[in-house]
Amino acid sequence: MTPSETGTALELAFVNARTFNKFTAQAIDDDMLRRLHEAFKWGPTSMNCQPMRLVFVRSQAAKERLAPALSAGNRDKTMAAPVTAIVAYDSRFHEHLPTQFPAMPTAAQMFAGNESLAAETVMRNSALQGAYLIVAARLLGLDAGPMSGFDAAQLNQVFFPDGRWKANFLVNLGYGDPSGNRPRGPRLSFDEVARIE
Repeated sequence: MTPSETGTALELAFVNARTFNKFTAQAIDDDMLRRLHEAFKWGPTSMNCQPMRLVFVRSQAAKERLAPALSAGNRDKTMAAPVTAIVAYDSRFHEHLPTQFPAMPTAAQMFAGNESLAAETVMRNSALQGAYLIVAARLLGLDAGPMSGFDAAQLNQVFFPDGRWKANFLVNLGYGDPSGNRPRGPRLSFDEVARIE
């Protein structure tokens, strides 16, 4: 990657990217959602555990099932977004470790017998994969609006009634309409967030 390509990628993914609250009416088709998965799936997770699971809420019927779980401030923008990704996690992610982390054949047993380790691992890594999803979306020309502001228990009951998958956070996806943007918020400085030892 040349310096100019690196600059462009950084600008697309971070520097010029915004959290969008409003999107154009342009739809996102199945092919784009599959391209998105093909991109973000390569992001690293501990022991290649890949615990994130996704529901792409796109149909009106699915949006109506989602709506009651949304906070009032998130309802209208989510209902208007072309797609809302429910970034969830598989509480039994470790069952896939024999094929996904063959370097350690007993890896699944570590998590099956240790609920606190499994819970910590699944939350950290599903959130990490959710971040990869956002960056990949931006690099593919989509815009994203990640958010909390929903009743997880209610959402889980509607979308994941068997209890295996559980919601972590939501991401509205589409082609951003800048007319819905607030002024960009400030960021903490290097000295406020980092130190070199």
